[in-house]
This record gives sequence, C-alpha cells and structure tokens, in this order.
Amino acid sequence: MLGLELIQRSPFGVAPTEVGATVLGETQEVLAAVLRLDTTASRLRGDSAAPSLSVGASQTIAAHLLPGWIVGLRRRQERAGLVATAVGLRTANSEEIIAMVRAGSIDVGFIEQPEPPRDLGSAVVQRDRMIVAVATDHPWSVRTEIPLVELADLPLVSREPGSGTRAAYEDAVRTALGRAAAQPVVSLATEAAVRSAVALNVAPAVLSELTVRDDVHLDRLRALAITPQEITRPFTAIWRGSKRNLTGVAQALISVASAAHREPAPILAESAAATRAP
Repeated sequence: MLGLELIQRSPFGVAPTEVGATVLGETQEVLAAVLRLDTTASRLRGDSAAPSLSVGASQTIAAHLLPGWIVGLRRRQERAGLVATAVGLRTANSEEIIAMVRAGSIDVGFIEQPEPPRDLGSAVVQRDRMIVAVATDHPWSVRTEIPLVELADLPLVSREPGSGTRAAYEDAVRTALGRAAAQPVVSLATEAAVRSAVALNVAPAVLSELTVRDDVHLDRLRALAITPQEITRPFTAIWRGSKRNLTGVAQALISVASAAHREPAPILAESAAATRAP
C-alpha cells in the first residue's frame, strides 16, 4: 500500500529496513493516539470493562521474567479484592521499547541497557549477569572462564544495534579496556537466532545467563564466566514523566518486579561439570 520495502528477510529471520524503522516510529504515534481516544471514549461512556495496562519489554525480560511479574501482579490484586488488570505485551529491543514509551504507545517499558534515557522516568528493578556461550565442540568449551581482554578481540555472534545485551557487553569493554570490542561476525535480531548460531559453532556470544539455562542443561551449549570482573547490567522500568507520574497499576507492576528476587542460576557450575565429564 505504501510502495516501500519495509522488511528484509534472511536465513536468520526478519528485520526492518531503514525505511521500515522510520515508518514504524510514525505508526507507533498513530496507534498511541488511537489508544488514548479509545480510553477517553470508554471513560465518557462510563464503561465498566476491566482495567488495562500496555507493557513493552526487551527480549530477555519478556521471555524469562515478565510472565512471573504479571502473575505476581494478579495475585496482589486478588488479595486486595481488585479486578485483575488485562496486560497487553509488546516485545522489541531496548531502543525500540524506549521509542514506544516516548510515543505513548505503551504505558510502561522494561529495558536492558546500561543507562536509561534521561527524558523518561526510570527505576532499576533487578540486575542480570552476562556469560559467554560457546558450542560444545568449540575450542573454548573445555574452559570455565574467559578473560575480557581475550574475549574483546574475537568477532562474536551478536544481537542487533539497539539491543541491551549488545550494549551491555560493548560498554563493559570500553569501560574496562578503553577500546571498542571487535566487530561481530554476524548480528541477529533474536536471542533464539543467536543461540542457534552459537550451537552451530559460528562463533561464541555474550548473553544473559537467563537465556542459556535450558541449552546448557540439554548439553547444547557451554557457559563460561567472564573474568577478572563479571559483567552485570540493570533491568530497568521506564515510563513517561517522573516518579510523581508513576501511579496505579503501572506502579504496582514495577513494585512486583522489584520484589521478585530470583535465585542465582547455577548455570556456570552446571556447565563446568559438563566440561569435566568424561
């Protein structure tokens, strides 16, 4: 209808073109305006539908943490005798989630970037540890740790620019070593595609320990610690305005996320045990 090429396909999935990314930004503003109009009309009609909350989350959070946070929110509402909120979820990389919050197309976002945008309200809800994922037949698979100075010289499988996972690693290299990491051997749009490329021994990748738990358990990947200092990153909630503007269900969801402390994953120990096994 627009006469433009909006997406490009490859063996690793589908990604927007530069033109497509621009059009996406414009459509998000249109959708946000439609949502605000619908909400206003419902209020004026006196509709008694269940309350709703639109949430956006980057991929690691959306896949591994947000479902539990939503369950926790519903339990809190049930205990208080409140009607359960209908939560709509959109998944994208951190930069795209930031753009959605700015455009008003979602009420609250959760991102994985080291630094939150200064023009939005923000609160760190949890912290995450990064590891190196390698194929079981990669030369590094017999090791249990990799020095950052060695890792930074190797072209890795990486997420696309705008991803919080990629930003956390590249920022850590610049901070610790005072230089840029090697350019990726390939950049992919999803965590699943990155893990598949690693398992095929294209190259190692730096990922959240949350994302490789099943692959290590099933002996598809090995997880190595980064030394001499581990790389961590914040999981951050963002919204329009300041803390004074954070109210209602959005505030409750962020409170649940902050309180949902998870046990440290024994992923590195499990991977090391697999390395020592005959």
